[in-house]
Amino acid sequence: EQWKKVTAAVHEEGGKIFVQLFHGGRASHPDFTNGEIPWAPSAITARDEVHTLEGLKKLVAPKEMTEEDIQEVLKEYRKAAENALEAGFDGVEIQAAHGYLVDQFLRDWTNRRQDKWGGSAESRVRFCQEVVDICISVFGAGRVGIRVTPVGRYRDMFDSDPINTYTVLSQELNKRNIAYLHTIEVSETDVVNKNSPYFKNKEEQLKDAFGFFRTVFNGTIIGNLEYTLEKAEQDISKKRVDLIAFGRFFISNPDLVSRIANGYPLTDSTPEHWYFGDRKGYTDYPNFEQVSK
Repeated sequence: EQWKKVTAAVHEEGGKIFVQLFHGGRASHPDFTNGEIPWAPSAITARDEVHTLEGLKKLVAPKEMTEEDIQEVLKEYRKAAENALEAGFDGVEIQAAHGYLVDQFLRDWTNRRQDKWGGSAESRVRFCQEVVDICISVFGAGRVGIRVTPVGRYRDMFDSDPINTYTVLSQELNKRNIAYLHTIEVSETDVVNKNSPYFKNKEEQLKDAFGFFRTVFNGTIIGNLEYTLEKAEQDISKKRVDLIAFGRFFISNPDLVSRIANGYPLTDSTPEHWYFGDRKGYTDYPNFEQVSK
């Protein structure tokens, strides 16, 4: 019921709003699941930490999902999509990136299964296909998007052949004619990804993620990660992507669209407030008119 107030407010201003659906998989922690061990496609521990109410904690060894577990989670995705529709959202974005559950099924570093859910790229893509089809059955294909990170190391992720994996995924997405594909490129300042001690750097695997998806995905591509306005305009003009997603700037500029349209300066956000505390540094940033008075 509370989300209905949010979606209604967005619609009153003439906007559209999608909600992202995701399952943490092994990137979750028993602190969040009443002490239960997180689930994953394979029982492989992520070499990473997670923010909890008691501070940073190391991720634990997950439980390998059974067929029954997989079907249970798929039912949960359906319920989540139905809830989103009832709450008034215009569509959903499937989180298939950043080391969360769908991503764990996609990439061979985290999916070592030898059943219909793992092994070949075609089998590893299956879980994602199922989630996409569920969301399409609730919203329709034109109101379903997906976010993927083919070369991101975040949450200790890796795929030995991202070109093959994401070509197969893109082929399946093309059949379904979804609204968009949302992706990133590893930036020069993304230390987590660029300086990973575990795997080859992204230049040895996929030099141009946006260019790659242009060749294999037929729909709209949204680019994201540390965009400045100048870089956004460059990538749009060069047709590397069709749209740009801003995250950090939207936190610190609640009137971001107006600021861009009018050429107003942007306020930087404060990272120390992103995941902790109350509204300070998260929902208390003023509009430009309030700042200029």
